[in-house]
Amino acid sequence: MRYLFIVAILLLAALAPRLGWGYELTGRIDPPSPVWITLRGATTPFEVSTSSNGAGRFRFTKVPAGTYTLAVVTAARGEVAQTVELSPGTVDARGRLELALRLDAGRLESENGRATAATVSAVALSIPDRATEEYGESQKCLARGDTSGTNCAITHLQRSVEIAPRFADAWNQMGTIAYREGKYSDAETDFRKSIEAEPGAFAPLVNLGGVLLNLGRPREALGYNQRAVARRPNDALANSQLGLSYFMLNDPDRAERYLTEAVKLDPAHFSHPQLTLARIYVGRGDRPAAVAELRDFLTRHPDSPEAAGVRQEIGELSH
Repeated sequence: MRYLFIVAILLLAALAPRLGWGYELTGRIDPPSPVWITLRGATTPFEVSTSSNGAGRFRFTKVPAGTYTLAVVTAARGEVAQTVELSPGTVDARGRLELALRLDAGRLESENGRATAATVSAVALSIPDRATEEYGESQKCLARGDTSGTNCAITHLQRSVEIAPRFADAWNQMGTIAYREGKYSDAETDFRKSIEAEPGAFAPLVNLGGVLLNLGRPREALGYNQRAVARRPNDALANSQLGLSYFMLNDPDRAERYLTEAVKLDPAHFSHPQLTLARIYVGRGDRPAAVAELRDFLTRHPDSPEAAGVRQEIGELSH
């Protein structure tokens, strides 16, 4: 089951990528195998997919600057995802970023011991072909990576749910787009409809947990994020959101546990758990730990709009 990610931190709303075509993302899957790979915008509607060859090589071209989730799905073993940032500070002189992604059994996520890519719900199997075709067209629109593509995608998704009101993926995709446009109440409604359509789906569960944080409802978000971590303990977003839930509820010890796990799972994660960890350590008076987190953030996000402020804070904490 494919799923989209939602940024769970309010202050990250300003981290939209600076659009500009030309970056290239290449990589190698280890151990080498042909797998399906999807590159999704973390803060803007953008999505393209490809497959690796027998040697495990894959390539995406003409990708705008920005932050992305690279999701690798294997039919037999599950899926793994990691954050990829394409910016002047992360690519080489030719605008390329080369990755090596190891399919470690400890990182692969599955549902109750079954590979997520190998299970299809009865609800999904009941979706009419016309609705599925509309959904497919929406994905083509999102590959444009611009406003016209987003509007095109919304049109097709609306048609899709009109044909099949229980099309969970379509509702989830609409919620994702609404979220990225700052329409949090609309996003909440769409994610709830997705969960209602398919109660066992992970995507709308973790996404609803994120949007509720943006709506300033951490107590309500806590339950969804706890369920998300229980379902997929190796999911960086679920851990980051659960950590942020506890932080917003003034429970820094529990917050630290899950935020630290998020960093371990995906050090460059687009929810930037290091920033919240730094706030926890500042609150405890542990300046060296806070500085370490902030420096780690800068290493992984050198071109972030937050970088200048983070450098200034490091200077203040270092004196």
